[in-house]
Amino acid sequence: MPKPARQERLAATIQNNPFVTDEELAAEFGVSIQTIRLDRMELGIPEVRERIKQMAAVSQSVVRSLPMDEVIGDVIDLQLDKSGISILEVGEEHVFSRTGIARGHHIFAQANSLAVALINDEVALTASADIRYLRPVRLGERCVAKGYVKSAPGDKGKAKVEVFTYVGDDLVFQGHFVIYRSGKTAEARGVSNDANRH
Repeated sequence: MPKPARQERLAATIQNNPFVTDEELAAEFGVSIQTIRLDRMELGIPEVRERIKQMAAVSQSVVRSLPMDEVIGDVIDLQLDKSGISILEVGEEHVFSRTGIARGHHIFAQANSLAVALINDEVALTASADIRYLRPVRLGERCVAKGYVKSAPGDKGKAKVEVFTYVGDDLVFQGHFVIYRSGKTAEARGVSNDANRH
């Protein structure tokens, strides 16, 4: 493939999937990792870690229910009371030293903190969680958690949130969370929770 056509496709691929790595791009385009890096530099596209940081910086100002330094993983897309995405790079600090398999509480913590961060309220706490681990996550893998709010704001002071965590195309974790919300968002607008339900 000629270089201009490759670079055009490369830019489109990264725009569609900002989390794609240079290694994955090299395999997809049948070129070396160095070629991908050079193409990215010519196009002014930062590496994947920098792209994730940039997206996370935009989302930071949106979270209301907890400080960003208390969120596990990088929240890179957030629409309060609707949906969001967070990314966790599994490092040495997340895994058992003998097996290189991620400790379950890190995978849970990413999903749980995303579920709480999705809530458009000053106080949001996990009331209950129904979770399933579907396969082990290993050192060096990237967990992409996608969360969806399934109930309306102000619905009896609780919100239902579903979170699905993927490594590539593999679903590795799923959680159904019930999040307590204080209702301060509705009250601040002078609307009672009962009015919100009608």
